[in-house]
Amino acid sequence: MQKIKKGDEVVVLAGKDKGRKGSVIQVMPKDGKALVSGINMVKRHQSQTPSREAGIIAKEAPIDLSNLAIADPKDGKPTRVGFRVEDGKKVRFAKRSGELIDG
Repeated sequence: MQKIKKGDEVVVLAGKDKGRKGSVIQVMPKDGKALVSGINMVKRHQSQTPSREAGIIAKEAPIDLSNLAIADPKDGKPTRVGFRVEDGKKVRFAKRSGELIDG
């Protein structure tokens, strides 16, 4: 079970977007990276194809998982993630407040 999953609200701990929050679009566990909406934006030149226009587009670049922390469901501050078994199911909880993350 992963500590950070698609759809989680995360806080950036390091880099140019330090302190900003966003939602996880995609997690790449093999590379140890994740795509977060609106975070680590880069501009890319795009050539024209029949389905899309040419030009410069801004898109999210992958950010290392070590630079992300889950936002506490209670106060929105960065927290570490713990696991425990409740009703025979393994669930994630915020170590800062004890709240369940996937409830």
